Amino acid sequence: MTASTTGPDTVIAFDHVSKTFPGHSAISDLDFRIGRGELVSVVGVTGCGKSTMFNLTLGLFPPTAGVVRVQDHDPHRDFEWFRKRVAVVFQDARLLPWRTALQNVCIGMKFAGVPKPTWDATARDWLARLGLAGREDAYPHQLSGGQRQRVSLARAFAVDPELILCDESFSALDEITAQTLRAEFVELVRAGGKTGVVITHNIGEALSLGNRVLVLRPPGHLADDVLLPTDATPEETAALRARVLRAMNPSAELDPGAAAAPNTDIAQAGAQ
Repeated sequence: MTASTTGPDTVIAFDHVSKTFPGHSAISDLDFRIGRGELVSVVGVTGCGKSTMFNLTLGLFPPTAGVVRVQDHDPHRDFEWFRKRVAVVFQDARLLPWRTALQNVCIGMKFAGVPKPTWDATARDWLARLGLAGREDAYPHQLSGGQRQRVSLARAFAVDPELILCDESFSALDEITAQTLRAEFVELVRAGGKTGVVITHNIGEALSLGNRVLVLRPPGHLADDVLLPTDATPEETAALRARVLRAMNPSAELDPGAAAAPNTDIAQAGAQ
């Protein structure tokens, strides 16, 4: 594949990608496409290659074999091109402790090359959208975990990226806070016409976000690509959960009730 064959509506393309480190194969013949405006979850057991796939998408290192393209560009070679087009939200909010919420959002725009005259108004607008109006001058230690993650989301959206990548962004929060933030994240991605990719270990979370679930299995290949129906019935959701679990580990003995459990995570897929 060459960059020109990804198509105008393809945002992320992995074409038979492999990545090896000394003594370890992290990704093996990984092949998929993510289209413009999609919201895709990536799930799999520990060691399945999720983090390596994430880092390849960010251009932190090149693949050993195959081709990675993000918006028709090589993310490793054209790293500078991505500064304003791709935003990342990590599990840890990664806020500067000596900066206020407002200043942390502005720092993101500074690094993305957003014109300085727009920083203050844009930062205040996104903090308000994420329920933090009146907390602009609070420092990270004065905010709850959920509020800190809201600042992190505001920082990501404030640069108006075309692609948002989330790495376990809701896993450190209590379930009620995580559920609220997931819903707000989905609404913001869809309202803004963004493309989103969420790495998660939680199958329930994967099924509640977006329209597809990519299931990875060691040694880092695509085990299943699950399309999610809108307004799925409880029976459909249970069937999809069971399908994801089986894709993660076909030999796992599944508890008949596990497929319907609200917070099933990768532990129920069994060890590889």
